Amino acid sequence: TKPPTTKPPTTKPPTTKPPTTKPPTTKPPTTKPPTTKPPTTKPPTTKPPTTKPPTTTPPKPTPPKPTTKPTPKPTPPKPTTKPTPKPTPPKPTPQTNSTVGNYTLMKDKSTICLMAQMALKIRLVKPKENGTFIVQPKSTKVEGDCKDPKANLTLSFKEGFITFLFNRSSENNTVYVHTLSFNLDYPLVKDENKFNGLNSSLRLFTAKVGHSYSCKSESVYMGNGLYLDLDKDRMQAFNLTKSNEFGMPDPCAADQPDYRVAVAVGVTLLVLIIIVVVAYLLGRRRRADGYQTL
Repeated sequence: TKPPTTKPPTTKPPTTKPPTTKPPTTKPPTTKPPTTKPPTTKPPTTKPPTTKPPTTTPPKPTPPKPTTKPTPKPTPPKPTTKPTPKPTPPKPTPQTNSTVGNYTLMKDKSTICLMAQMALKIRLVKPKENGTFIVQPKSTKVEGDCKDPKANLTLSFKEGFITFLFNRSSENNTVYVHTLSFNLDYPLVKDENKFNGLNSSLRLFTAKVGHSYSCKSESVYMGNGLYLDLDKDRMQAFNLTKSNEFGMPDPCAADQPDYRVAVAVGVTLLVLIIIVVVAYLLGRRRRADGYQTL
């Protein structure tokens, strides 16, 4: 008998399989290495504007409408600023009262042939509007000449001029103004600033040769509702005194004394006196008749 060859136990040696948990060949953490994806906010490869590039199928080739409507008949564009109105001449600083000016014309360097003192005013009278322009002596220039028997006195100022044409009459031995005119560029009323006046039909400002014409106040009608007012005027052409002064004044009709009222009062008083005397005499006579002797 063979010695018992006891087989080694069939139990295989503890070839214990390595634990199913695989060796720490642990996979690298699922969190992949810091190849961290770029931030979710994608890099600034921002998509082009929503307006897709012209890859979009182009619309049918229709001619682009002009931005500006087809201009009808050429009309000039309206200016943004209103057209500036025509410049109106500046208004002179009006004075409350007109000022008397002294105006002279020289025949030569030492002899005065015409002299005038007066305050002048141009007036427009209309049913709805009135206007006045006062001549300022300080801003008035004297022009003209004397050629006997004619003389021309022109008073010029920024807004216009006034002209007096004198004439000497040998028949009547008088000097007078045969033409008076003016031209004014000044807004006497709204929307009207050019005026012309003329009076050549009368003998104005008449005085004897060697005398001066004088008047406290008068107004000369110049047509179209225009008047030329003269205040405190005194004028003389030709034959001034040796000292270049005015001759004897010949007053205008308005300044001449009116004796008609005095005559009427005198006549009335005389009639009353006569009536009283007659009444007295009649009364006395009746008394005498009442006391006759028996």
